[in-house]
Amino acid sequence: MNIFEDKVSIVTGAASGIGKALIQELAKRGANVIATDINLRLLKLSIESIKTSNHKIKAVALDVTDYNAFKKLIDETVSKEGRLDYLFNNAGIAIAGEVRDQKIEHWKKLLDVNLNGVIYGSVLAYKYMAKQGFGHIVNLSSVEGITAFPATVPYVVSKFAVMGLSQGMWVEGADLGVKVSAVSPGFIKTPIFEVSEVVNTDRQEMLKSLAPLEKFSISPEKCAKRILKGVAKNKVIIPITGLAWVLWWFSRIKPTMLLNLTRKDFKKIRDKARIKK
Repeated sequence: MNIFEDKVSIVTGAASGIGKALIQELAKRGANVIATDINLRLLKLSIESIKTSNHKIKAVALDVTDYNAFKKLIDETVSKEGRLDYLFNNAGIAIAGEVRDQKIEHWKKLLDVNLNGVIYGSVLAYKYMAKQGFGHIVNLSSVEGITAFPATVPYVVSKFAVMGLSQGMWVEGADLGVKVSAVSPGFIKTPIFEVSEVVNTDRQEMLKSLAPLEKFSISPEKCAKRILKGVAKNKVIIPITGLAWVLWWFSRIKPTMLLNLTRKDFKKIRDKARIKK
């Protein structure tokens, strides 16, 4: 049974990476997709490259940090379509650098997109879904929402918060017909680390330190399929890769041991990656 056919689905951050793969997979399954991104030109190019028969994808420019713009999108979608079945809060950014090097402006920028953007979409969609008695909100967290990684602490904070937001809303929404899931992808083959802002950090050294984890990575297309599989099963937490599963269970059984292992690995690369002033 294809539960996504003809379902009204909004996806944020849909111009590339996991977002693009999600709109492609949803379209293949016959969903009515509203694809959004702050970069409308790239979004339209991405939609043009999607090869599906009779796909229904509408491109809409959206800055997720703009509450009023997000509200307008959801209001207009419900007004036109009569309902909202799915919201995929996928838009996100990363900023690399140690806490001692990042300015408060970096924190504000990242949290505005990764946390406020998810809160805005979730709260706005939730109100409609509670009234209509059905709907599913899918929030993209991360393995960094499971356990802390160094040199990306603001990102860690945002993803832990998204995990908590999703679980809290799941508890409240279950008896109202509203489903909520948090996705923990793990390492996906996207250019996020190549294009992310870096603060007092050597990008190449940072990428070299991540290279061993590439063997655990999967394509955005495979990730999107696994996300929708988890959504179809109404899973509260959806770990995607094997690494995500291992970190999820490890963080529950031996959280301090996992943090100590991460600290030891970071000590090996800190002097090489951090730019000395």
